[in-house]
Amino acid sequence: MLQPRPIDLICCHAIDGGITPLRIRVKDEDGQYQAYAVREYRDLSHQGTRFMPDGVYVSDNTLIFECKILVFGREKKVRLYSNDPYLSWVMTP
Repeated sequence: MLQPRPIDLICCHAIDGGITPLRIRVKDEDGQYQAYAVREYRDLSHQGTRFMPDGVYVSDNTLIFECKILVFGREKKVRLYSNDPYLSWVMTP
């Protein structure tokens, strides 16, 4: 199982209650913040209680976004997770 890493997330909250992830900020191994724009995303939230492919156990209330970001010129897929009350976010590679 991959260990989720805490992240800062900038997102857009729509009038209909939808959330769009826009930008991720995470500390690297040297303790420096690295920021990445979300190029694409897929909302995988509210699909029941289960284990995700990266081993994270989620409930129907967990917000889950599968995102594509650009890291050193290469596209990378990450998953973002947040549980109610949606105040903190974690990421798995």
